[in-house]
Formats: sequence, structure tokens, C-alpha cells
Amino acid sequence: METKMVNIKINNVAVQVPAGSTILEAARSVGIDIPTLCYLKDLNPIGACRLCVCEVRGARSLVTACVYPVNEGMEVFTNTPAVRKSRKTTLELIISNHRRECLTCSRSQNCELQKFAKDYGVDDWKFASDELLPDVEDSSPHLIRDNSKCILCRRCVAACKNMQNISVIGAIDRGFDTHIGCAFDEKLANVACIDCGQCINVCPTGALREKSSLDDVRAALADPDKHVVVGTAPSVRAALGEDFGMAIGTNVEGKMVAALRRLGFDGVFDVDTAADVTIMEEGTELLHRLENGGALPLITSCSPGWIRFCEYFYPEFIPNLSSCKSPQQMFGALMKTYYAEKMGIPVEKLYVVTVMPCTAKKYEIGREDQQAVKGFDDVDATITTRELAEFIKDAGLRYTELPDETFDPAFGIASGAGHIFGASGGVMEAALRTVSEIVTGKALEKLEFHEVRGIEGVKEAEYDLAGTVVKVAVVSGTANARKLLDAIKAGEKQYHFVEIMACPGGCVNGGGQPIQPASVRNFVDLRAERAKALYSEDGAMSLRKSHENPIVKELYDEYLEKPGSHKAHGILHTSYTARKSVFGDAK
Repeated sequence: METKMVNIKINNVAVQVPAGSTILEAARSVGIDIPTLCYLKDLNPIGACRLCVCEVRGARSLVTACVYPVNEGMEVFTNTPAVRKSRKTTLELIISNHRRECLTCSRSQNCELQKFAKDYGVDDWKFASDELLPDVEDSSPHLIRDNSKCILCRRCVAACKNMQNISVIGAIDRGFDTHIGCAFDEKLANVACIDCGQCINVCPTGALREKSSLDDVRAALADPDKHVVVGTAPSVRAALGEDFGMAIGTNVEGKMVAALRRLGFDGVFDVDTAADVTIMEEGTELLHRLENGGALPLITSCSPGWIRFCEYFYPEFIPNLSSCKSPQQMFGALMKTYYAEKMGIPVEKLYVVTVMPCTAKKYEIGREDQQAVKGFDDVDATITTRELAEFIKDAGLRYTELPDETFDPAFGIASGAGHIFGASGGVMEAALRTVSEIVTGKALEKLEFHEVRGIEGVKEAEYDLAGTVVKVAVVSGTANARKLLDAIKAGEKQYHFVEIMACPGGCVNGGGQPIQPASVRNFVDLRAERAKALYSEDGAMSLRKSHENPIVKELYDEYLEKPGSHKAHGILHTSYTARKSVFGDAK
């Protein structure tokens, strides 16, 4: 069906745009960015902050560009004196109730409010009251909320409710007392938050930030008695460059490795190697359930946000969860066992750090049943992609000028299958490559499983494995997970294998990835651009199957015996438990 177009003028420039477009979208099509603070496309179209106001010829008042639809013959003006005055006054009013800590704020120079204040010359704090005191809530292992920096844009509320369908935060009280929090001002740690961090990613100011572990990591690196190793997740290399001005979707693996060495780590490894091990264990588990019985569908366990969601909202599916630890936890477990023994390092002197795109990993490292060696957590500290960027900058490294270097060999070779774990569908595709060849006994002619790729929230496919039809589904975002699990419960859908990631688009869009402003998020699909980097890396490799990874083969031959062995279970597998919030059953 042909799209109907309408003719309008923006700042006296004639333009044709699709009918139903907003003024904001139409302006963008002719190279004009209109400022917004509350609006996020398809997520928070509420027109509340009033920063995006424009003049429309014939209208009685200024209109909000983010929600105002265009119509034939409309004439729009985005930068008149009246528009600029209105926007400046709005900013002055917002700032009057905002704690001004710009020099030391975690979002300094990457704060949308700060940028617009500068753009509109807000320098006299016209309506400012006395300096506000911090209003901090830090009960959760992954997040710090400071409501003295909150501008009540409600983006975080929309992300929690509309994107993730969790709804543990909202606006409380009225008037000057309005603030964001949990029901009855309960602590975040006591409610059914899944620690996904999507609220942090959409916050335009420093009101939300991850709970930093950098001081712990720095202390370990400075301790001469500690052997400190680091492992990076696949999605980190696809996004880290954004914090250094590089294009979205640039793969910076080589410079990332070089930076980590210069930060002082004794070993720099690739968690993608552990992802290959995950496939060996998870694939074996799937085959065992298909052949010998067991709860189906088998559901992946790589995403700690999804695991927490399942434990709170769908505990009846706990038997369906793969017992495999996530790649992060497998990496730590193998460091504390295989690596420590091979290198002759006492486990008490080994300190394991991971770099993850995910804030839920901060919760995961303290979960129950995550100690391959009794008394020692598998992972000692985990930092986000953003924290690594901060670490690099604080150390004075000229990141873009660093040479490309490779991971250390002990855990530095990964297959293309391990690399694509960061994209929604990547775990499924990696598993299918291995399981298909094990079942059929034949090498695949084509390694790409395009049916499970892409940014769609739910993807389904069927594959014939030596006469057995295997039905699979891939889901990202817990709102979509809820729909799929409800359909399975109702008997409307049947699958053998399901991949679920808590964050929309998978780990490339994790809550610890570089923050992009609304002017980018509304018009660029970060999920797709970052995923391209991982699929491109996979496509260019000769080693693209987990079961062909020479390090993985050596690991099983020398140490773990075989996938699914008793020893492998003791080191690489875990357990789950149904959870309740302070308000009772989250369901």
C-alpha cells in the first residue's frame, strides 16, 4: 500500500513527509533537531516537558512537536524568539528543582539537561532555590537513584512499564512532593526489580546510574598479592567505542584489549570462550531432554535479568531453565578452578573481573550457588561498558590511538558462535550450529540461521534435525517474554528450545552500555547497529562453531572430561529459586 504524503513547510523549507508524522519527525527529515527531555519514540510520547514547543501558523499557542501531527499545508517554525524564550523558561524552571553537581556528576558532558541549558543560555539560575541535598536510594546491587537530580520526565517509568512490563517504579505524591520511587516508597531491593538497567539507559540526567565497582577493581590491581584477570563480554567490543566518539557499531576489540593491558590486568581474556563452553553444556542438556525426557521447552539461562524475571513472575517455569551458569559465571568458575590449577595460583590470590554490557550481572555475581570453589565467588567484581570507558579515561589512555592487540591465549580464542551471543538470537544460532552437527553427524553447508536473527521481539522457527522437527523461539525484552510464556502456559504454543534475553535486542542493548541521548535513540536503532558488529566478526572468521574451538576441546580433554560430566556439573551448573517481593507474590 502506497504511503500517503503531505506537503508542509518547516522554517520556510518545503518538505513532503508521510501522513501521521509528528512535527519532530518531519523536522528531523530536513536536518533539524528539536530538543526533547521526556519523549522517547514508541515508549514515552507524553508531551509533558514542553521543551519541544514550536510555532504553527494559525495555532493559538505553541504546540509540542513530539506529539503534534502534521497536516497538509502546515507551516512550522522551530527557532523563533517566542520558541526560544519558552524553551529557556522551561529549562530554568526544571533546573530550579535540580541539584547542580555538574562538575562531578556521572553524566557530566553526557547530560541532555546540561546540553540544552548551554544551548539556550541558561546561566543565571533565575528560579533556583537553595542548593538541594542528595536524595539517594542505593539498596539495589546494580543501581543508585538520586531524586535530587530527577526532572520527572518519566522515561524510566515508561521503560520499566512499557518496555519491560515490570512496573516497579512510578510517580509518587503530588505537586512539589512528586518523586519517582517504588510503591509506598519501598526500597528497590525489596521489590520485583530485575536489575536490567533499562531505566538508566533512558534517563536524560544523572538521576540514575549503575553502582560502580571501579574502586574495588583499582584496589585489587594495586595489591601486589593479587593476580587480577579480566574477561570481556561480546557486546562490549561492539559499543565501547561510542564513549570515545567512534561510530555506533564499531568493533573495538583490539583497542579494548590494549587498554585493559595498560590498566594493569595480569590476564586479559575473552568471555566468548566461556560462551562456547556454555553451548557445549547447554546443547548437551537439550539433547538429553529430547532423548531421555525432561521439562520442555528448555529455556536459556544466560541473561540474569531474565532469570530474575522468571523467579519472580513465572516460577512454574524454573524446571524449564537450563541449569547452565551464564558465560560470565562459567568464565569465573573456570578461572577459579582450571586456570588457577594450571597456572599454580592459589585461589585466594586470584581476583576475577568481568566487563559486561549488563547491570544485572552485578546482582548475578552474588547469587546463590555461584561458587565452583567453596568459599570463593566465581566472579569477584563486574563493571559495565560505561565503567570501563570511565576507567580508561581516568587512566589518561589515548584510546583511539592505541594499537590493536589480541587476547591472552589461555582463554583468548573464541568461535564466531561465541561472538554472536550478544545479539538476540545469537545463543540460539550458536546452539543450533553445534546441536545440528552432533545430531546429523554431518557438517552444515550453511552456518547462518537467519530466521532467529533480527530485532523483532519474538521470532519462531522449525528445523529438521535428522528426522526430528525441533521448534524454537527467540524472545528479547521481558514484556515479550511475558506474552510468550503466557501462550505456552495456555497451550497455544509448543517449543523444544527457547532463548530469552531480558533486554530488547539482547545484550548489545544492555543496561550497562554507553548512553545515547534521545536525539539518537529516537532515530537510530542501537540494537541493530551494534549487532552488525558481532555478525560481521562471525562472518569473517574461519572458526565459527563452538565444538570446534581448540581451547574448548583442550579444556574437556584435560579437565572437564566431557560435556555434561559430573565434574562439569559441579563447576559449570547452578540452581534457581522462586522469589517474592516485600509485597508478596510478584505474579
